[in-house]
Amino acid sequence: MSDATDPELCPVCSTPYDSVSLHDRGLLVNLLDNERYRRVCFEPVERDGRPHVRFFHHTHEQVGADD
Repeated sequence: MSDATDPELCPVCSTPYDSVSLHDRGLLVNLLDNERYRRVCFEPVERDGRPHVRFFHHTHEQVGADD
C-alpha cells in the first residue's frame, strides 16, 4: 500500500525498498527462509489521528547477504 507520502529511501535504514504496508492493529512477522524479502523495517506513524506501523519491505538484492 504505497502512496505519495512514502519516502524514496527507507527512513529506518536509508536503503531502497520494494514496497510499503501500513498496519493499524496486530500483526505477525516471520522472515525465516523468505524467498522474496530479506528484511522488513518498522516505523511507527500516525494516520488520521490513529497510531499505525509502516513496514518497509527490502528484497535480498536491496540489502545484500550480510545485512
